[in-house]
Amino acid sequence: MSPDASPALSRAGRRSSRAQRFPLPGFDDGRSESADALVLFGMTGDLAHKKIFPALYGMAQRGALHTPVVGVASSRLTPAQLRSRIRKSIKEAGKPVDPAALRVLTDRVSYVSGDYNDPDVFRRLKEALGGARRPVHYLAIPPGLFATVITGLAAAGLDAQARVILEKPFGRDLASAHHLNRIACSVFPEESIYRIDHFLGKEAIMNILYFRFANSFLEPIWNRNYVDSVQITLSESFGVESRGAFYESAGCLRDVIQNHLFQVVGLLAMEPPAYRAYEAVQTEKSKIFRAMRPVTADDLVRGQYKGYRKEAHVDPRSDVETFCALRLFIDSWRWEGVPWFLRSGKFMASTAAEVLIQLKAPPQKLFEDSAPADARPNYIRLRLSPRAEVALAARVKRPGKQYVGDQRELLLLNAAADADSPYERLLGDAMAGDRSLFASQAAVEAAWAVLDGVLVEHGKAIPYGKGSWGPEQADALLGKHGPWHNPC
Repeated sequence: MSPDASPALSRAGRRSSRAQRFPLPGFDDGRSESADALVLFGMTGDLAHKKIFPALYGMAQRGALHTPVVGVASSRLTPAQLRSRIRKSIKEAGKPVDPAALRVLTDRVSYVSGDYNDPDVFRRLKEALGGARRPVHYLAIPPGLFATVITGLAAAGLDAQARVILEKPFGRDLASAHHLNRIACSVFPEESIYRIDHFLGKEAIMNILYFRFANSFLEPIWNRNYVDSVQITLSESFGVESRGAFYESAGCLRDVIQNHLFQVVGLLAMEPPAYRAYEAVQTEKSKIFRAMRPVTADDLVRGQYKGYRKEAHVDPRSDVETFCALRLFIDSWRWEGVPWFLRSGKFMASTAAEVLIQLKAPPQKLFEDSAPADARPNYIRLRLSPRAEVALAARVKRPGKQYVGDQRELLLLNAAADADSPYERLLGDAMAGDRSLFASQAAVEAAWAVLDGVLVEHGKAIPYGKGSWGPEQADALLGKHGPWHNPC
């Protein structure tokens, strides 16, 4: 700095330089080149039909689909049959038909059929990609096929400058997650691996990070001194439907708790990242997972809705849980002693996702009704779905001479539905090279380590009625921190 330059100008220059490091709206630094093709393995599968084609259609509507899409699957389809499947997918997703957008999508899609074990499939895929040099390979297939496809891509030279999207679940336990990551990293560098969890693409989930660190009033109370407990509920009013075979292999603990709800815990509990970048955020989330105390059988209640064993592709003697509630502790300076209660289930009373940060009662009961035994102290409520809300509950005095009052919610946010679907947002980010909303290897393995013991050692699944809030035994987990907050 020259002798004439002022400290203020120097600080402004540093701020300008820092802003230039992160020009994108996400957390990556913008150095990744956009992909020039999307390869969709499992094109004829359920995930592609229900989620991926509607997402690609949404991108076409916004003028954001610029690359060819090459599908790969074992089924033999003519071009006409493929276009018909795409139209059916869009219609069943409830999207209004836009002929121009539909034409853009169908014109960009081509198809390669064959067995993933056949090297000729990858040779024909390479031909179908033509001059594309930076493809994104989306593995929307069972995890058991990941190794076969990744090996085939490498043998055909389709891994250079490419990215790969791995659909959850990322393994079934710590050992399998480590094995899966080792396979993926043997071909692709970590920065080219995108572990997709559609929950992270929801607007309300993204808002958790913003709400935490864009508001200075939260920091003084966001710790063990003022927070009594945290509850997170993700409930669904429907059953496993056509996914009985999948649920038999996964269950609620693997399907929802280990990924969706742990990610919410990470965003709520993490320390401020050092700077606005993917690596900084993932580092802090991984620290939270590593600080989680391993869950024991006493911390877990498993349930199964009545009638589950009669679902298609379900073992009539199945002990798989369709409901799970657990108590969690984070052994860190900020959260020591604060219990986190996580709950999710099928066929529950409503479909919703909500967080309740329960604050401690005032230290002195100055007013007779300031901490009634039958009501909660102040709390912060984050509604994640079906609508997004942030609310603060505080007591206010009633008019008159008496010092009595009521607890009221101050609604801070009531957002409209997402403009983009989670898959649309995440696909667009993967194509652009933005990893902000994707999970890291370290975070995935640290999360599995917390649950590894209870995946094997646990009590039997307790039957519960459809339309309830799960087995009554889950209430005992909360103890003095109860009752459960039931989203309405």
